[in-house]
Amino acid sequence: MELKVGNEQDIRTWEEVQLVYHSALKQINTKIEIINDEFQEVHRYNPIEHIKSRIKSSESIVKKLKRHGYEPTIENMVKYINDIAGIRVICSFTSDIYRIADIISNQSDLSILAIKDYIQNPKSSGYRSYHMVVTIPVCLSDRIIDTKVEIQIRTVAMDFWASLEHKIQYKFEGNAPAHINTELTECAHMVSELDARMLSLNNEIQEIAALMERERQEQSR
Repeated sequence: MELKVGNEQDIRTWEEVQLVYHSALKQINTKIEIINDEFQEVHRYNPIEHIKSRIKSSESIVKKLKRHGYEPTIENMVKYINDIAGIRVICSFTSDIYRIADIISNQSDLSILAIKDYIQNPKSSGYRSYHMVVTIPVCLSDRIIDTKVEIQIRTVAMDFWASLEHKIQYKFEGNAPAHINTELTECAHMVSELDARMLSLNNEIQEIAALMERERQEQSR
C-alpha cells in the first residue's frame, strides 16, 4: 500500500495531535541520542549533558493561540504553533551547541523551517539559546505527516537561567517587578561570561592534553 504524504492539516483531533507529535519527539530524541553515542564511542567526547522533551499542554496551546489572535482550533494549533513538540538539548559548552546544530541540519530526513540564534543575538531579557524549528516525517498506517518540532540547544548555565526566569515570570504572570527583571538581565550577562570562561578553560585543557600526548608518543619511540 502506498502511503499518502500529507502535512499537519491532516490532523483532526487532540488524540491525533498527541500521537503524531509524540512520535515526532521520539524520532528526534533517538537521532540526538545516536549523535551523542557516536561522539562517546568514536571521539571519546560527550557534547550533550542531557536531553529533555515535552508536548505542550492543551491549555498552554489555547492561551498562546488567543494571545496571537487565533481561534483555539485544531487546525490553527498545528498551523501556527511551532512548539507543540519541543526538545531541549543541554550541552557543556557553546561550541557544542553549534556543532550539534550543524549535525542536526545535515540530517537528510529533516527540513529546517526556522533558526533563531539567541546566543549571538540575545533577547532584551538576556535570554540565550539556539532555536531550530524542523519538520520530520511521521509514518502512520495510512499516511505520512510532516510534523514540526522545536529544538532548543543551550548550555547548562543558560538552561539554569532560563528555568529560573520562566518560574519568576510565571509567578508574576509576565509582570515581574522592574528590579527583578534588572537582576535577571545582569545574571544573564554573568552566565554569558561564565560560559565564555569555561569554554576558554576547556580549550586550554585540551591543548595541554594534546601536547602531553605528543610528548608521551615521542618518548615511547
